[in-house]
Amino acid sequence: MRQRAAVLGSPIAHSLSPALHGAAYRVLGIDWDYSAVECDVDSFPSFFGDLGPEWMGLSLTMPLKEVVLEHVEEVDPVALEVGAANTVYRAGAQPGGDWTATNTDIVGIVRAVRSAGARSLESAELLGAGATARSAVAALARLGVTRVRVSARRAAPADQVAAFAEGLGMQASAADLSVSTSTPTTDADIVISTLPADAAGAWADMGARPDTALLDTSYHPWPSALARAWAQRRPHAPVASGRDMLLWQAVAQVGLMAGAYPSDDQDNPAAQEVAKAMGTVIHSS
Repeated sequence: MRQRAAVLGSPIAHSLSPALHGAAYRVLGIDWDYSAVECDVDSFPSFFGDLGPEWMGLSLTMPLKEVVLEHVEEVDPVALEVGAANTVYRAGAQPGGDWTATNTDIVGIVRAVRSAGARSLESAELLGAGATARSAVAALARLGVTRVRVSARRAAPADQVAAFAEGLGMQASAADLSVSTSTPTTDADIVISTLPADAAGAWADMGARPDTALLDTSYHPWPSALARAWAQRRPHAPVASGRDMLLWQAVAQVGLMAGAYPSDDQDNPAAQEVAKAMGTVIHSS
């Protein structure tokens, strides 16, 4: 029985996950099949319910990160914390085991920001208020940030993400994301954009300090308009790539699905070999 995994979402044709996981499997010497499956909220319950014991894991993108929590046997504390999961795996990496949902976006964001050289972060500007924004808030808390402003086009989601940040012990406020005739400004140590690349471009002229770090979670195309403008205006500021976030969250996913190494130990030699193989795929795409 050949074991299987897949990335699910809608749209999904652009996903790099099949190439990333395929590279990891070659390094680990496992003969698994990993595919991309177009799947929306309405079709997810039947797809998930029909999975056989050969299925070992799912990577989830929008719009499935929240609905999945209703269908698994266990939701781990990390996914419960943010109310969203991007990973489903078999308990103990055993075929036919119970399904567990978790969120590796958080470790992906933390690792991406640190790899870019961002240090001593106390305040943050967060653009967007979806599921990835909640993961970003949880990551910011782990990075030591104590103050965050959440900017979104709709007030209710921004308020909800700000309330989530407050629940993690952070000072938080919400603001209108709309770019008016005046140039937006921030005094934050880091700006994180969870917006689609075309929507974030309007913030490329944001007023910020020369050393303000940026993480743009969009990864295709890269560099995004926002990241390119940021690097031009602030050549010495850390710029973290959505590709790095994608890389490290995928490294954690493989560790969970295949049981090859602890998902929270990304300095593990096997994890480092997987990261190197995945990095080659990302940077050649």
